[in-house]
Order: sequence, then C-alpha cells, then structure tokens
Amino acid sequence: MVEEAFKKRAVDVEVPKERPSEFFGKYVFDRKKMYKYLPKDIYDKMIDVMDNGARLDRSIADAVATGMKRWAMEMGVTHYTHWFQPLTEGTAEKHDAFVEHDGKGGMIEKFSGKLLVQQEPDASSFPNGGIRNTFEARGYSAWDPTSPVFIIDDTLCIPTIFIAYTGEALDYKAPLLRALHAVGKAAADVCSYFYDDVTKVKVNLGWEQEYFLVDEGLYSARPDLLMTGRTLMGHESAKNQQMDDHYFGTIPDRVQAFMKDLEIQALELAIPCKTRHNEVAPNQFELAPIFEECNLAVDHNMLLMSLMKKVARNHGFRVLLHEKPFDGINGSGKHNNWSLTTDTGILLHAPGTTPEENLRFITFIVETLMAVYRHNGLLKASIMSATNAHRLGGNEAPPAIISSFLGTQLTELLDHIEQSDKNELFTLKGKKGMEIDIPQIPDLIIDNTDRNRTSPFAFTGNRFEFRAPGSSVNCASAMIALNAAMAEALTSFKQRVDAKIAGGENKIPAILEVLKDDIKTCKPIRFDGNGYSEEWVEEAARRGLDVEKSCPVIFEHYLDESSVTMFESTKVMNRKELAARNEVKWEMYVKTVQIEARVLGDLSMNHIIPVSTHYQSQLIKNVQGMKDVFTAERAERLSARNMKLIEEIAERTERIERLVEELTDARRVANRIESIHERAIQYHDTVCPKMEDIRREIDKLELIVEDGLWTLPKYRELLFIR
Repeated sequence: MVEEAFKKRAVDVEVPKERPSEFFGKYVFDRKKMYKYLPKDIYDKMIDVMDNGARLDRSIADAVATGMKRWAMEMGVTHYTHWFQPLTEGTAEKHDAFVEHDGKGGMIEKFSGKLLVQQEPDASSFPNGGIRNTFEARGYSAWDPTSPVFIIDDTLCIPTIFIAYTGEALDYKAPLLRALHAVGKAAADVCSYFYDDVTKVKVNLGWEQEYFLVDEGLYSARPDLLMTGRTLMGHESAKNQQMDDHYFGTIPDRVQAFMKDLEIQALELAIPCKTRHNEVAPNQFELAPIFEECNLAVDHNMLLMSLMKKVARNHGFRVLLHEKPFDGINGSGKHNNWSLTTDTGILLHAPGTTPEENLRFITFIVETLMAVYRHNGLLKASIMSATNAHRLGGNEAPPAIISSFLGTQLTELLDHIEQSDKNELFTLKGKKGMEIDIPQIPDLIIDNTDRNRTSPFAFTGNRFEFRAPGSSVNCASAMIALNAAMAEALTSFKQRVDAKIAGGENKIPAILEVLKDDIKTCKPIRFDGNGYSEEWVEEAARRGLDVEKSCPVIFEHYLDESSVTMFESTKVMNRKELAARNEVKWEMYVKTVQIEARVLGDLSMNHIIPVSTHYQSQLIKNVQGMKDVFTAERAERLSARNMKLIEEIAERTERIERLVEELTDARRVANRIESIHERAIQYHDTVCPKMEDIRREIDKLELIVEDGLWTLPKYRELLFIR
C-alpha cells in the first residue's frame, strides 16, 4: 500500500506544458518584468545600479515599490518580507501584509519605498558575537537590488543585507558584497596590463549540492536524525556503497518524481538547474546549476536548500543536508566552482590566442595560488564546522589540508617560468584529440590535465573547484574568504609591478619578474599527489601548511594578524566583526556538540539499554527453561551461546551507562568554562571522544539484540529507497 501511494504521487506531479525556458523566472521580478512595471526612467536607473554599481537613489524607491506591488498582487501575493542570511547558516524572514488603515474604517493595500528599502529586525535575537546585547535590539535589513525579488507562496521576498545599529555586518551577504567589490576592482586593475577595454570583473560561482533522501516515516523514528541531522549510532549495513553501483545509476522513480517537482519549482524561481544524478552513497544525490554571478548564486543555493526540504515532504521524503548523516559511507559536500570573468571573457581560460593572453592567464592562476597559500588556514576555517569536520579527510572528501592541484602541463609551465633566466613569453598547448580504436566512436577531445578528487582546491580547466565546503553551509563563508584573499593578492601584484615599471622596466619583463617571485613563494601550496595519504600530512606540515584537525582551533585563523590585515585592507570586515563571528562559530560548535551529546545520552538510557536488557531477560528465561527440560550437562552445553550473549550485553550496557555518566560530567566541566573559545576546545577534546566510545558499544549491541526488539530503524532500512 505504501509503495502504491508513492507511485501515485510520482504520477501526480504536475508538469508545466511549456518548455523550461518559457516558465523560467515566473516568480521573479526580473529585468523583463521591471521593464513592464516600472517607468522607463526608473527602469534605467535600476539597471545602472545593478550593472554598474551606482548607488541606489532612495527617491526612486516609491516608484519601484509601486511596480513591484502591482506585479506581486497580480500573482496573488498578499505579504512581503525582507529575506536575509543571518549567522545561523539558514535564512530569516518576517512577513507583513500589504495593508494599512484607509482612514475611513477600512483597509487599503499599500507598499512604500521605505518598506522596500529598509526594515528593523531584532539584532540581539540573532547570533551576533556580543555586538548586540539583549537591551540593544536595534538592527537593520537593507534591500540588495542586485539580487532579484521573488515570490514564495503568497509572499514577496526581498533579498537584503543585515547589519547592527552600530554598522557591523550580522549576516553573510554584506561582507560577501564587499569582497566581490574588492576582488572586482583589484582584478580590473590588473586586467589593465592586458586589455584596454576591461572596466569590470565579476566572480562566477557554480555550486554542486549533494544531499541524502530518507523516507519520512523512518526519519521520524530516529530521534537523532530528527534533532541533529545525523545518525549518532548505527552499525553499517552489510551492503552499502562497496559495489559502486549507485553512482550515476538509474534514478529511482520516487526520487525522479521529487527531482522533477523540485526542478520545476526551482526554475520558476530562476534557479538554473542543469544536472541531477545519483551520488556514490546509497540514497545520496546531487543537483547542480549553470554558473551565475556569485552573489546571486549564493542566494539561489540558500533558497534551493529551503525549497528542497519543502518539496521532499510532499513526496514522503526528508532531505538530509548534514555533511555526514551516516557513518561508514560517503558524506555530502557542496563543491564551489569559482572563476573570474570580464565582459570580454573568462580570466582563467587558456590557452589564449596570443602570448599576451597566455601571460594574463598565468598571472591570474599564480595570484590565485598566492591567495590560497597566504591564507590556507583561513580558507580551511571558512569551510570548517562541527558537521563538516566529520566529512573532511574521510577518504571521500578532500583532506583537512588546503592545497591546490594544477595538473602536469600547468605545473611544468610554472616550473619553467620559475627556472628561466629570460623574461620571455610562452605558449600553451590546447586540447588534443584521442583516437579510439572503434570505428563508430568519434575522436575524443582530451583536456590538458587530469582531475584529482583528493585536492581541496583544484584547477579544472577554466575555473578552480573548491571541494571542501560542506553540504549544509552557506557558500558565502568560503566565497568571502577566497575573494578577499584574491583581492589582496592582486592588489599586491599590481603594486609590485607598478613599482618596477616606475623604476624604468618595461611592462612584460616587470610582470614576469613578479610572477617568478610569486611562483617560488606559493610553491608549497601546489600538490598533485594523493591527498589521502599519511605521507602528505607529514609533507604538508614540512611545507608550512596548516594541518590542524581541531575545529575550534582552526577557527582561530580568522583572528590571525594576517587575516585581520587582509580583511581590513580590502574593507570586507573589521577586527570587531571578525572577533564577533568567531564568537558565533565557537558558540555554534558548542551548541551542536552539546545537543548531540544530550540526544545520545537520552537514546542510550531510554532506548538502547532498556531494549538490550529486555532481550537479555528473554535469554535468561531461555537458559532457565533449558534447565527444566534437559539434563544439567546438556542444558549447560546448549545454553553456552546464550550465556555468552547475556554476559556481553551486561558488560556493554554497564560500559554505556558508565560512559554516559562520564559524558554528562565532561559537559558539566566544559559548561563551567567562561571563555566560549576554551569551552569549544574542551567540548572537542573531551565530549566528542566520549560520544565515539558510546557509539562503538551501541553498534556492537545492535548486532546482538533481536532485530524485532531494536526500536530504531537500521542502516539497511534507512539507506535503500523502496
């Protein structure tokens, strides 16, 4: 009956009759709708703001709000909200209706420019790292006109930044916009060496969202999944991913129906979904869009994660975005494909048509490596969390050491430039053909480099793929650090080249001399080998790269003097904002582990031990019954296995009870530490190991206790969609 119901749901998915290109952006106030609903002069001013970075003139806000409201009400909208991204890793919204008193005892629909441009959420109720006290509640959300307004259900959603009354950023969008502005300006300045017509550089981002699906009923029967997003216990299934049969396999019908529904709704919100497939682990899948401008891509990813959860429930599923919901199988990441583009092309694209274009390509490659090298610890901190720590370094995701893979051709070229005594230009080879010895198969076009899935930051043709971010996080965290670091690297590069030119050197030799210095400097970040090997950990430490594994300690890189200097010089964040964010990160780490520890203790004492001792009682009755039926000698022989199980259950439940008590004591000790930084370290060092000890005991009991008595759905039930 359940399967038939799910099949019916799959059939009942309503598919639009139009082609995707016809309903794409249906619920977005895009340029086409702006042109229709705004006066021409207002439209022109808005385009100037969006394309050229002109400051928004508040005097046009009323006209824009009027046009937005008219479109929204024609779409059945009754409410509006400022949609922002606080430091909770999620989004926030407060809905208000389009209504005001008409002065005659009735109501009228009204939406003013003032309401569009600015609102006042409670800044002390969101994570703020001490910037706002409870009695200092004022904060502001302010409209970001570069990210289109959209409709969800009956609500007009207005993307905004969120700042404190004192001006500090309390969200991800504000520093992201600053970082994008900084790198855009720095990159455009460097482009002036190679192009006369480039005035603007933008950052493109293409994220790849991995996720798990589980049946909603099984999800509800697992309190750990419900409250923490991952299974805190569970012995691995006899069959999981070892056959490699799930990756790129046929998508199950129910999942296909979910994906189709999700993609339709995403396309209506102008999220350009492109790719869907089964991932490596059972019940694991991936969705990826076409590349977009970074700010918009981040907004779309946050919107998609919310949409996924809603659509999944309509299909009898729950989406798991935790980086490691199941032990023993692959976790989920969110690869960030990052590139820089101008109105004339991609800056990281090679080979060029001229030696000068090849020099441009190498310049941006090398300065990217400089950014990653100088701030490899900070980049690791930008993607680290209590949840992603379970995934990194697990022979399925990049190790917790930031390095960059370039491939053979680029590596050899950089080595050649470094060792060359001449300041000469160079050529790059294009893609080559490979003839397959099968007449029916056309020649293949082979890339200049292979791929390295163990590299956290790999060059993949015309972009770098930052593979370390976790599946549940806001992409903005990694993009803020990377783009700010890139802005610093490019600014430093131009200052040094300009100094040489001012000293009388020609442009090309000056560029090549600075590149040689930088190639030598950043060489430790380049690694093309196996990032999973123990040898690499030792080698990385010798190279001076950050090899720390403790999540709370890794966060400290945000307050390194080099990080503070970089963020302040690029005007992305100041020291106060960085200190506040670290307070939030440490606090979030403590709360995440604290909740997991409480849930694990509760499940241990109220589920695992009672179930295990109940089964133990059944075994004891069986042993006693044997004595009544058989001779003492035979009863002892026949009961030997049960006696062994009785003893093992007793020993393991005793250890669990003791470990739960130790876990509680460890939490109490940690909670008495005043410094949130030191408290987070204490949780990592003392609480987390106790949880692993408890899990080992429980997973052994799961193999012993009768299957019918075990109250929690097992991995073999959770991991295979029926």
